[in-house]
Amino acid sequence: MTASPPRQGWTIERIVPMLGGLVVLISVALILTFSIWWLILTTFVAANLLLYSAVGWCPMSLILHRSGIARLGAG
Repeated sequence: MTASPPRQGWTIERIVPMLGGLVVLISVALILTFSIWWLILTTFVAANLLLYSAVGWCPMSLILHRSGIARLGAG
């Protein structure tokens, strides 16, 4: 049994995918409840998660950084 690494707290690298998943779940509920047009929100979140994985930043990561949330390994 291997020991898991210590938790780093809430970093940008943990918050961005969590918020992305949360918004996708909310948009699915909105699609099923109201209109298929909420699929635009899901597409926007998916595009931003792909951007984040490719280049390491997205609009939400910039907002979180400006609000004082630390990056993984910074500090």
